[in-house]
Amino acid sequence: MLSISNLSYFIGGRALYENANLHIKPKDKIGLVGQNGTGKSTLLKIISGDYQPSSGEVQKAKDCTIGFLNQDLLSYQSDDSILNVALEAFKETLALQDQIDEVLRQMETDHSEEIINRLARLQDQFEANEGYTIKAKAEEVLEGIGFKTQDLQKPLKTFSGGWRMRVMLAKLLLEKPSLLMLDEPTNHLDLPSIQWVENYLKTYEGAVIVVSHDQTFLDNCISTTVEVANHTLTVYAGNYSFYKHERKERMEIQQNAYENQQQMIKQTERFIERFRAKASKSNQVQSRIKALDRMDRVHEVVDDQVSVNFKFTFSQKSGRDVVVLDHVGKSYGDLKILENTTARIERGDKIALIGANGKGKSTLLRIIDGSEKISGKRSEGHNVIKSFFAQHQLEALTLDNEIIQEMGQSGSGKTETELRNVLGCFLFTNDDVFKKIKVLSGGEKSRVALAKTLISEANFLLLDEPTNHLDFQSVNILIQALQQYEGTFITVSHDRHFIKGVANKIWYIEDHQIKEYPGTYAEYEIWRANQVQQETKVEEKPAKKEEKKPRSPHDPEVQQAKKDLKKLEYQLEQIEKEVEKLESKQGELESELADPDLYSDEKKSSQIQDQYQKVKTELDQKNSDWEALVDQISELQELLN
Repeated sequence: MLSISNLSYFIGGRALYENANLHIKPKDKIGLVGQNGTGKSTLLKIISGDYQPSSGEVQKAKDCTIGFLNQDLLSYQSDDSILNVALEAFKETLALQDQIDEVLRQMETDHSEEIINRLARLQDQFEANEGYTIKAKAEEVLEGIGFKTQDLQKPLKTFSGGWRMRVMLAKLLLEKPSLLMLDEPTNHLDLPSIQWVENYLKTYEGAVIVVSHDQTFLDNCISTTVEVANHTLTVYAGNYSFYKHERKERMEIQQNAYENQQQMIKQTERFIERFRAKASKSNQVQSRIKALDRMDRVHEVVDDQVSVNFKFTFSQKSGRDVVVLDHVGKSYGDLKILENTTARIERGDKIALIGANGKGKSTLLRIIDGSEKISGKRSEGHNVIKSFFAQHQLEALTLDNEIIQEMGQSGSGKTETELRNVLGCFLFTNDDVFKKIKVLSGGEKSRVALAKTLISEANFLLLDEPTNHLDFQSVNILIQALQQYEGTFITVSHDRHFIKGVANKIWYIEDHQIKEYPGTYAEYEIWRANQVQQETKVEEKPAKKEEKKPRSPHDPEVQQAKKDLKKLEYQLEQIEKEVEKLESKQGELESELADPDLYSDEKKSSQIQDQYQKVKTELDQKNSDWEALVDQISELQELLN
């Protein structure tokens, strides 16, 4: 569908890509990953035609259409309602509607057969384009990503940049391009909307490329991972978790190859040095010199996994109760956030506050902080020292300060060496610490503000969306830091990987009340799924069971059931053998895909990946067939018992 061949792209004298290759097939679900600054967003702009490559080419099929969601769309404004903006995805159908309306106006005075036939043709075409359902489709998508029904007629320009971005996402999803490219689509979505988009992308008919720092989102909606590193593109035939595992193995193989090659180079260099002056060995010496010159050098593996190795300290522990809310209420005019609700935060609680936008999560954080007026009572425990991190604090950083100066103003009393150690954990090394705050990116400012928050010696942290603007590496650093933190914290976040890593309690707002689940997010997900299942189950009065009478073994139905059972058991045995063979074949292909040398032959690597996907699909089908047979066998066994 789309092919990238020998792509090179330079910014000034710096190479982002050199002879990079990638083939995108219909229905591919690709996650584009790599450290910030490696060129992920640039690659999407090259594919869309916004940027031109320095060399190489991007070829696409004639019928390939591209839809691109990027951060530039934040500035898009319109006086139209958000529903009408989303409906622009159906331009051809809307044009037909305009023509039908015009023909109907003409028919008020013109009753000729020609105009009647024209109306019939237009209406047939309109119906073929599913024109009568486009409004319902647009409403479904807009509401799926978080808009309320009453918001759909409001002008786009009245919404914030993040909500406008949601409208543009809805429009793209409705357009259904052959290749859908999404650059950080979860940045402006709350958790229910993220999960809705995941489900939508799983069944999306076209190909998808996603750039995202949300690891759970990638795991749930991609089947191929492409890593941007070392100016090239490396394909991994699995989701993000598969990529992490596979990459680790490839790095070990590469490091072993590097060490073996280095040992061989040293031995060769010693031979050259030892026998360089001997005429009898001159041919051998020259042969080895040429061999070294021709050698393809294996690069040493650079470990980009940073471990947090400093201890968080605070001068005093808080009392058992950190903050207690007693019959608290909060409203903004007619908008009710909380009503007569009670909650308690105790020392050692690691709370994740989750839920849809508009429920009042950030308001609740401010109530807990004591900076929001309320009805009811808020009381703070003994020796509680708070530190509040929110996105507006990025702007509160002193722009003319160097990073090390800014850290020194945290009030922690740490020495410069200790501060440099902390900054090293947050990816600021060597001379980076002398950079001015004003030259930092949004992600770098977030890391500085977070580092300041964490070393402030506070024993109670309030963190509002701390993972915004952070890449994978930075999120993992923050998880490690909070896992080591011995105080209490509450965080608002939509990043499930982050929440799973740090929280021991889950809070959410429902019916204007603070609700608590006393466990991890993984446990909460299971509990919530069971709750939803019970709520949606239709309550039916159980029918009175009739007393089961014993069946005669000579009953024709029993005889037939025995025959059917034997047949099904034989089929089950055959499927189990086939599953065993397919699993063995899958293991062989996975071993081949783990070999780094495979990717030097693009055609062969593509064939192996296709074989792997084919075997995986067949294995999934056989497992489904096995489950169906087991169900049928169980039913027959129940009949015979």
